[in-house]
Amino acid sequence: MDILRTFHLHMISDATGETLITIAKAVRVQYAQVRAIEHLHPLVRSRRELERVVKDVEAAPGIVLYTLFNRELADELEKSCKRLNIPCVPALKPILQVFESYLGTPSTPTVGGQHVLDADYFRRIEALNFTMLHDDGHLPQNLNDADIVLIGISRTSKTPTSIYLANRGFKTANVPLVPGVEVPPALEMPTNAFVVGLVASADRIAQVRHNRVIEHAHNHLEDYVDREAIAAEIAQTRALCARHGWPIIDVTRRSIEETAAAIIRLYHDREAPVLEA
Repeated sequence: MDILRTFHLHMISDATGETLITIAKAVRVQYAQVRAIEHLHPLVRSRRELERVVKDVEAAPGIVLYTLFNRELADELEKSCKRLNIPCVPALKPILQVFESYLGTPSTPTVGGQHVLDADYFRRIEALNFTMLHDDGHLPQNLNDADIVLIGISRTSKTPTSIYLANRGFKTANVPLVPGVEVPPALEMPTNAFVVGLVASADRIAQVRHNRVIEHAHNHLEDYVDREAIAAEIAQTRALCARHGWPIIDVTRRSIEETAAAIIRLYHDREAPVLEA
């Protein structure tokens, strides 16, 4: 079995980034043996926001596509990419140059002016509304209304991953697995929704939960942060997924974007036998 190469693709926009997503998709499908780990950075309109994005790019170097109509920000981004020795592509510039040359007039920079309210746009809005209404165990009455259902114990990044998937157009519900609480009956029924279990290492979850407990000044949740108790919760998640044949993704060392990319890959490949990612 061939191992797919992966690379990081950063899409930086002063608007929603929809144009970059479309361009990246059109190019990405030309490389069947390579998989992009996508990082979307929308609404970058200040130097402070750009500095934050550059730090993310530096942490995960790869190809940078951008639509920044603020020339100062664009120049700063290109300088940063040159320093990091990574490609930086102004996605609309070649097209704008052709238009300017043919029409004999310069463009009028308009942030977000490239968006068209097409069916794909409304599909993403519908998916986001669905996902927000079905967060944290609020399952739809008909589970088939969901494209994807994420299950997992506390602190396995279910909600942020669901929102990211919604922004990609997938109606996503997520269900927390709580010790001593029965799995919702709807999940035990046959469904066309694609169910994925999220797990992480016991050490990682214990660390995140410990920080959460400190943040909220709780001091009576020993089991919540106990490593052995967490390991038992993870084992129960694995057993549940094994019983139903649901794939499992370990999010310990994955970013939200990487987890979502893995889920989307499994979603599209679900007709084939799926091994744990």
